[in-house]
Amino acid sequence: MKKIGVIGLGMLGNAVALHLLDSGFEVIVFNRNKDKTIQTKEKGAIVVNSPAEVAEKSDLIVIVVKDADAVNEVSFGENGIIRSKKEGLIVADMSTIDPSESKKISEKFEEFHINKLDIPVMGSPNVAITGDLVMMVSGNRESFEECKSIFEKIASKVFFLGDKGIAHSIKLAMNLQITMLALALSEGITLMKKSGVDPKIFLEVLNSTYFKTGMSENKAFKMIDGKYEPTFTLENLKKDISTMTNSAKFLGIELPMIKKAEEVYENAMNEGLGKIDYTGIIEYIKRMNESK
Repeated sequence: MKKIGVIGLGMLGNAVALHLLDSGFEVIVFNRNKDKTIQTKEKGAIVVNSPAEVAEKSDLIVIVVKDADAVNEVSFGENGIIRSKKEGLIVADMSTIDPSESKKISEKFEEFHINKLDIPVMGSPNVAITGDLVMMVSGNRESFEECKSIFEKIASKVFFLGDKGIAHSIKLAMNLQITMLALALSEGITLMKKSGVDPKIFLEVLNSTYFKTGMSENKAFKMIDGKYEPTFTLENLKKDISTMTNSAKFLGIELPMIKKAEEVYENAMNEGLGKIDYTGIIEYIKRMNESK
């Protein structure tokens, strides 16, 4: 497999495509907004006009789009992947979507004799550009083995987890952790500021303990300084939080904290904070307290 298609050139998809080009693969790209293909084209990617054209020219397609509706559109729409008659094609979905939706999409692909793998990842575009993502994979084992060497170029750690849908379930649980950490740091920093304590001292103590995280060691200092350059936008995390709450309803379980987080992030969206980094949720909490 040397020809890899990438559908969706947002921040993550673009970084993945650039890294694949740097790794010596022939990369075929499609994005509805052609402006987002410029950087990959300059690096040598082949830019095409539809997902079907990506399929015609690729051995493996990586989908990195917003939600399940977008996955369905690029897969089964008028100019979707299935319109190609390419034999032996494998589709790998890196989008964060509901596990039940992922299973339906996989089953629909099977009707067209196409194997689909779930490959959600953890890590920002800054990590994707160096091939150091963490990838969770589920689906057909033989297809995974066929693509494994490529996945190991995209990610420094690759976990095969079993049958279709499992990887997306774990991805949602991982993003739940991110949500809670961002909120906990936001409230801890706000508490320190209102107490007249330098919040950097709080972080110094926190990062000396068992409870430190990558977020508290890196992004938290930017949160203190009001720097919210996005690696993963607040609106995208809000979309994932809603997917978590919908998944919980489907499973018949109560997740009270993520339900509350959904409300907080929705309010932040209404304040016009959707385009900043998800850690900018601290800005919403700051505004809440200033309005009192």
